[in-house]
Amino acid sequence: MRGDNRKYDELRKIKIELNFLKYAEGSCLITAGNTKVICAASVDNKVPSFLIGSGAGWITAEYGLLPRSTKERVPREAATGRITGRTHEIKRFIGRSLRPVINLKTLGEKTIIIDCDVIQADGGTRTLSVNGAFIALFSLLNRLVKGGEIFRNPIIDFIGAVSVGIVDGELMLDLCYEEDVKAEVDMNVVMTGQGRVIEIQSTAEHNPFAENDLFKMFNLAKKGINEIIALQKSILK
Repeated sequence: MRGDNRKYDELRKIKIELNFLKYAEGSCLITAGNTKVICAASVDNKVPSFLIGSGAGWITAEYGLLPRSTKERVPREAATGRITGRTHEIKRFIGRSLRPVINLKTLGEKTIIIDCDVIQADGGTRTLSVNGAFIALFSLLNRLVKGGEIFRNPIIDFIGAVSVGIVDGELMLDLCYEEDVKAEVDMNVVMTGQGRVIEIQSTAEHNPFAENDLFKMFNLAKKGINEIIALQKSILK
């Protein structure tokens, strides 16, 4: 058993509160263990310059840590005057994860912005942000359909994201912070409901890992993602 009494292949308990924010067109508070993220989806009736006249829309994301989301205060990036490389990489990761399961032509020339704000961080913030962002996006698109702004929901498939790694020689699913910082191998996986891969990020923190370990981690991540998508479907009906 792990520090939080989970089995090696067990997800942290996930809680999702839909419509968490009053003014956002789509939103949720998503929690996994001690990690909590607020995700909000907004509509902008214009697209980046490279899409003007194409009839297609765009999905993009923003990501940030609140100053006391971590054990030690994180300075606000607005105060420092620059976005860190980590923040820039994660917001692109979220956008890349969402766009493959959206028919951007059906969306029309609109941009959907997903804001993912981490209010408490205990590992897995980027993967939890993807899961929450999808739920907020789904809610927003349903609202657009009901309002007659688009004729059908452009979502092609569900997506799920999870971390997996090797810690003290053991395979583990959905790493918390204490596991993540001492992991020999760390991997983030994003997949669709049909089992197709959107992204795999995998790094050997110390020694290179074997090909067999790669497949073991991938299969464990797939198990977790299937459970996450099943939960999304039960909540979104």
